[in-house]
Amino acid sequence: MTDIGPAVPSDKQLVQGYGAGLFRISGEAYETSILLFPDRVLSWPVADFSGVTLESLQPIMDAVPSVELVLLGCGPRMAALPAALRAALKAKGIGLEPMDTGAACRTYNVLMAEDRRVAAALIALPRE
Repeated sequence: MTDIGPAVPSDKQLVQGYGAGLFRISGEAYETSILLFPDRVLSWPVADFSGVTLESLQPIMDAVPSVELVLLGCGPRMAALPAALRAALKAKGIGLEPMDTGAACRTYNVLMAEDRRVAAALIALPRE
């Protein structure tokens, strides 16, 4: 069998799975929304898109090393960002791309494997 997964160093955080209220990151389960960086995972107290604020994204703005792009997993479907939020991050040199949570997980893995300065703000999918 040929392995087609990205070659990722063991010290990098990789999304291995996601589902209703759950993420599996590098072998660890998280039952909450998360902020994901290549070197760490933080619990994120945002239950739905209405909770995404500049303040809730502060750990990303304070990240060392700095982040160039944030993938915002909006939940089961993409949502439009308030212009002020996008502008505030852009002023700090950070791009913000909204998409559904599944797409954000997959895109994060690709960009992280390419050694990009990426983070993901992932809203957990609703529990059924």
